[in-house]
Amino acid sequence: MATSTALVRALRLHVQVARARSLVAPAERQLGRPLRLQDASAPLSVGGQSRGFFFRSGDGDSNNSGNSRGSSDDASGAASGDGAAENGQGRQDGPRMRLARSSRSSGGRASSSTNPCAAEDAAAAPAENGASAEDGAIVPVTSSEGGLRKESGGFEPYVMAMPLPRRPLFPGQQQLLQVTHPKVIKELMSLMEKGQPPFIGAFLHKDAAAAEEEAASESREKPLQLEDLSKSEPLDVLYTVGTRARILQAMPFTQHGKYGQISGMQMLLHGHDLVRLDKILDKGPPLQVQVSRARYSTEQDQDNLKAYINETMHTIREIMKINPQFREHASMIHQGLERLERGDPHAIAHFAASLTTAAGSELMEVLESDLPSEKLRLALVLLKKELELSQLQQKIATQIEEKVSKHQREFMLREQLKMIKKELGIDKDDGSDTLLQKFRERLDAKTVPKEVKDAIDSEMEKFSNLAKESQEYQMTRNYLDWLTTMPWGIYSKDTFNLKKAREILDRDHYGLPDIKDRIRELIAVGVLRGTMQGKILCFVGPPGVGKTSIGKSIAEALGREFYRFSVGGLYDVAEIKGHRRTYVGAMPGKIIQCLKKTQTANPLVLIDEVDKIGRGHQGDPSSALLELLDPSQNSGFLDHYLDVPVDCSRVLFVCTANVTDTIPGPLLDRMEVIRLSGYDLQEKLRIAEDYLVPNALKEVGLHPVKPGKADVPAEAKSEPEAEPDSGAVQELALEDAKKGEEPAPPSMPPVKADIDGTALEALIRWYCREAGVRNLQKHVERICRKLATKVVEQREAEDCKAADEADDAAGSASAKELIVTENDLSDYVGKPPFTSDRLYEGQLPAGTVTGLAWTSMGGAVLYVEATAIPRWRARQGGGSGDDAAGGGSVGGGVPPSLSVTGQLGSVMKESSQIALLLARRQLATRAEAAASEGAQPLRASFFEEHELYLHCPEGATPKDGPSAGVTMTTALLSLALRQPARADLAMTGEVSLNGKVLAVGGIKEKTIAARRAGCKCLVFPQANRRDFEELPEYLREGLEVHFAAHYDEVFSIAFPEVTDNK
Repeated sequence: MATSTALVRALRLHVQVARARSLVAPAERQLGRPLRLQDASAPLSVGGQSRGFFFRSGDGDSNNSGNSRGSSDDASGAASGDGAAENGQGRQDGPRMRLARSSRSSGGRASSSTNPCAAEDAAAAPAENGASAEDGAIVPVTSSEGGLRKESGGFEPYVMAMPLPRRPLFPGQQQLLQVTHPKVIKELMSLMEKGQPPFIGAFLHKDAAAAEEEAASESREKPLQLEDLSKSEPLDVLYTVGTRARILQAMPFTQHGKYGQISGMQMLLHGHDLVRLDKILDKGPPLQVQVSRARYSTEQDQDNLKAYINETMHTIREIMKINPQFREHASMIHQGLERLERGDPHAIAHFAASLTTAAGSELMEVLESDLPSEKLRLALVLLKKELELSQLQQKIATQIEEKVSKHQREFMLREQLKMIKKELGIDKDDGSDTLLQKFRERLDAKTVPKEVKDAIDSEMEKFSNLAKESQEYQMTRNYLDWLTTMPWGIYSKDTFNLKKAREILDRDHYGLPDIKDRIRELIAVGVLRGTMQGKILCFVGPPGVGKTSIGKSIAEALGREFYRFSVGGLYDVAEIKGHRRTYVGAMPGKIIQCLKKTQTANPLVLIDEVDKIGRGHQGDPSSALLELLDPSQNSGFLDHYLDVPVDCSRVLFVCTANVTDTIPGPLLDRMEVIRLSGYDLQEKLRIAEDYLVPNALKEVGLHPVKPGKADVPAEAKSEPEAEPDSGAVQELALEDAKKGEEPAPPSMPPVKADIDGTALEALIRWYCREAGVRNLQKHVERICRKLATKVVEQREAEDCKAADEADDAAGSASAKELIVTENDLSDYVGKPPFTSDRLYEGQLPAGTVTGLAWTSMGGAVLYVEATAIPRWRARQGGGSGDDAAGGGSVGGGVPPSLSVTGQLGSVMKESSQIALLLARRQLATRAEAAASEGAQPLRASFFEEHELYLHCPEGATPKDGPSAGVTMTTALLSLALRQPARADLAMTGEVSLNGKVLAVGGIKEKTIAARRAGCKCLVFPQANRRDFEELPEYLREGLEVHFAAHYDEVFSIAFPEVTDNK
C-alpha cells in the first residue's frame, strides 16, 4: 500500500516538472540543447519519500524540445487548451500524451487488448473523458517522431520476467498488465529510476485460469499474485517462448473486490521481439531470467508462402465485413494491413493471430512455430474459426433484430390503433382500470359470499399490477370475468300455483301422471315451506317416450330457467369439474356454464343420457357427478377453474336414461327414479290424431280436416286419472304445435288432407312397433310429403289446360280433401316390415312355448324351442329322437347334456341350466305319482337318454335377462311329455331351484306384446299382481291372467290334460 501511494505521488510531482519544462522551451530552442530542471535519473524526494519517475527523451537529441513541448502540451492540456498552439505544433507533431486509468472490472486481474488499437484506446480513454494531470499522469518514452527510442546497449539477455494471465503478447502489439506484488512493484520502480524505458520478458502462464479458480476455492484472504513464482518451477508453469516488451506507460491503480481494496501498478507493454527462456536466474519475486532471441527458419516454397499470405489477408477483410468489433477499428486494421502486405510472414501471422479471440494455448502454437508457412497456417486456422464465429454471431444478431423489429412494428401499430379508437370514441377497453370498474359494477347488485369476495378482491389487486403484454394478464382477466358474471345470490321466482302448473304440463304432454304428480308434490312442499329446494330426479324409459322434452315443460311449470346438456359418450372429467386455470384454453365445467348462461342460481338442469356416460384415461365423469348430484354436498360444489365453492343446492336436476343397468350404483342411489313405460296402441293412436298428423300437415302446407289440439283434449281431462296413466311425449310435435299456420298462396285453393284412423292403426301395428313415437312421427311426415307431392303434380297438370278452362277452375275451385286409408299405406310408406305377431300360426309343436320379454324398445314375444336326439342315434348320426326305444343302451348315471343357441346372454344361459334341473325334478316327481296311482306312465329318464337343444329364434338379436326361466322349464317339460302347450298361452318369470316363481319387470310392455301377438292367457309371478292391476282397464280387458307363486301352478295351466289325467 505504501509503495503504490508513493508511486501516485511521484507521478503527480512529475506533472509539475513537465509544466515547468514548458516554460523553458524558448530557451532550449535558442541554446540548441535541452535545459535540465532536475536530474531525472534520481528519484524526487518530498519529505524523505519517493515521489515518482521522469523518463527523458535522450541526451543530446535536437528533437527533445519537440518532445518536451508535446509532453508539456499534453500534460497541461486540461489546464490550458492552447499550449500546443503556442509551441507551433499540434498533437500530430509531438508525442501522444494521455492520462491512463484502470478500466479493469473489480473481478478481473489484468486488462489486455486483443489488437493494437484496443490497447491504445484503453490507455487513451481517461484523457478523452477529461481527466486532469493531478489525477495521475502516464509519461511515455517516445521520440519526437512518435516512435519508440532504440535501446543504446543492444540486446540485453538478462531481464525481469512477468507472467501473462490469458493471452500472449505478440511483437508489435500492445497489452495492459497489472502488478500487485510489492516486491515486483519496487523492482519495476527501481528500473524506471534509471531514466530509460526498461525491457521485461512477457511469458504466458500455462494455467492462470485454473490457478485463479483454485485460489478462489481455497478461501484465500489475499488475491492470487501470478508474478510470485517462488513456490513453483517457472519452467513448468510458463511457456518458454515469450516476447521481450518495453514498458510504455505506468500508473498506479486501486480497485475494490471481494478481497477488499487492492492497489498496484498498471503498465502498458509494447512487444518488441520474440525470445526464448533459457535459464532461471532468480525465482524472486521478481523473477529474473536469461533469454535469447528466437530464431526463424527460412521458407523455400515462396509460392506456397505467398498463397498463405494472400488467404490470410483475404480472411481478415472478410471478418472485417461482418464483425462489428473489427469495423470499429477498421482504419487501424487497414493501416496495419498496408504495412504488412509487403512485410515478413512472421509479422503477418502474429498480426492475424492477435486479431482472433482464440485461447492462449492456440495462440502460443503460432508464436512457437519457427517455420513461416506453418505459422501462417496456424494463424489462418484461427482466422477461419473466427470467421465462422462472426458469421454465426451475425446470423443470431440478424434474427434477433428481425424479431425485435417485428415486435416494435406490432407495438407501434397497436398504439396507433388505440389512439384511432380513442379519437373515434369506440375504445371500450382502455386499460385495467376500466375493466376493474366494469367488474365492480357487476358485483353491485349481487350477494357474493365472503370466500368468493376475498378471492375476487385478491385477483383484482393482482390484475391492477399486470401489464397487458404479460402472459398472465389475459388469464386473470378471463378468470375475473367468470367470477363476476356468476349469479351470486340471484334466484328466479318459483311458481307456487298447482293449477297453473298442471295446465302447462297437460298442454304440452298427454298423460305422464307419475311425473306430473311428482312435480305437483314438489310445488306443494314449496308452498308450505316458502321455498323450493333442489331435487335430483331420473326419468328412465325407452327412446322416444318424451323424457327430454318433459324437462322444458317442467321448467316452465315451475317458473325456472332451463338448461340441457348431454353426457352421452363423455369421458373427460373436466367437462363436469372444469379445467385447471394453468391449461391453455381452460374453461369451467358444464354446471358453471349453465349458471352463467341462465343467470340464476336455481335453474332446472337436464342431464341427458346419463346411462351412456363414458370413462377414459382422463378420469371417470360419473364419479365427478357424485358430488354434483348429492344434496348433502352440492351446497359447496368446487369447480377446478373457479376454485371457489358454488351453491347448487337449489338447482333442480333432471336426468334421463334408457336403462339403469349401466348407471353406477352410488350415482343411481343419489337419484329418485321415475320410470316411463312404452306406449300401447291406443296411446299412440291418440297422439297421432291430436299432435302428429295436424302438425305434419301444416309443415308441408296442407290443411288438416280436423284441427290439431295444443292442449289435452277435454274428454281426456274428464276421464279418471288411472286410465291415462302414461302419455306420449312429442318433442318435435310440441314445438311445431306452437308455430303459427302459414297461409297458402292466394291464387291456389286450400287443400285439406287427413290420415284415416284405420290407416293410423295399421301404421302403428305393422310399421311402428317401438315403445316410443319417434318412428311413428317419421312415417306420418313421410306420408304428408307424399301428399304434398301429389297435390303439386295435380296442379301442374291443371296448368297445362286451356287458359279459359284454368280460369274457370280457379274461380269455382273449392277445398279439396285427400284421405289416406289403410289400403293406401303401401303406396306411401312401402311394404310393412312386420307381417305377423306370431311365429307359429295355430297349435304350437311340442317343446315350443311363447314367452314375454322386455327390451329398451318395449315389450316383445320370445319363443323358446326345445328338441332332443337319443344319445345312441346321436353317436351314429341318425334319428330324430321321437322313438323311445333304445334308451336302455345308454349306461346309467350319465348326466343330461343341454346345448343353448340364439345368442343368449350369460344370465339366460344360467337360467337354462336351472330350468333343466327343475324340469328333471318335475318329471321325476310326476312319473312317480303316476306310477303309484296307476295312471299313464311317464318316462322319468327322458333327459338322461337324449341330447337336448334349446333355441330362441332371431339369433341375430342379443337376448339376456332374468325372466325366461319359467318359459324354458315349460318348453323342456313339453318336449319330455310330448304335450304341446296352449296356443294362446304366454308367460314370464324366473324360477329358483326349488320351483319358486320370482318377480320380473316390464309387466305393461309384456302385456302389450301379448295382446299384439293374440295371446289371451298370461302367466305372471304372484309378486307382480299389483303391477298388473295398475294397468289401464283397456289393457286388462279380455285377458285371462294367472299369477303363480310356484312352478306347479304354471304346470297345471300349461298342461291341463296331464294334470287331469293325474
